[in-house]
Amino acid sequence: MAVYTVHQPPLRRHESLPAPERFAFVRDGFHFWAFVLGPLWMLRYRMWLVLIGYVAVFAALQFALHFLGASDTVKAIAGLLLDVLVGIEAGTLRRFTLGRRGWRNVGVVVGDDVEMAERRFFDAWVNGSSSKPESVLTSSPPAVPPSYRLAPASPEIISLFPEPGASR
Repeated sequence: MAVYTVHQPPLRRHESLPAPERFAFVRDGFHFWAFVLGPLWMLRYRMWLVLIGYVAVFAALQFALHFLGASDTVKAIAGLLLDVLVGIEAGTLRRFTLGRRGWRNVGVVVGDDVEMAERRFFDAWVNGSSSKPESVLTSSPPAVPPSYRLAPASPEIISLFPEPGASR
């Protein structure tokens, strides 16, 4: 099962709630097409700053390797490793772009595919609260079980390290 973050677009002038088709579901994990066709994938999602950063890092990397006298094989491997990094971090890069555009992260949904994630999110949205989708998906942090709570501090500490200020 894949994990998706759900992003709510900014409201338009005539909207009280954004249209459901405008929500963005961003999958966590490795993105194959971002790995294979990184710059085209960035263009497809209109990630201009990410594309400029990618081109700058790629050019600086190639220039540095050329300056160091690295072989073409080393340059190709370095470029491939940069593409692997883009594939791994593609979801994060997309979330960064959406956040800069004013989109809000309203929840996390798990589903077999994006259609299942959308169905689960909008079912919870409709059944829970039609005005605030984030109230359906967010909850209070889980309570700490009693076995994991810290014991109160005691003046008699038994350990390898004595209490500060204690005499030897």
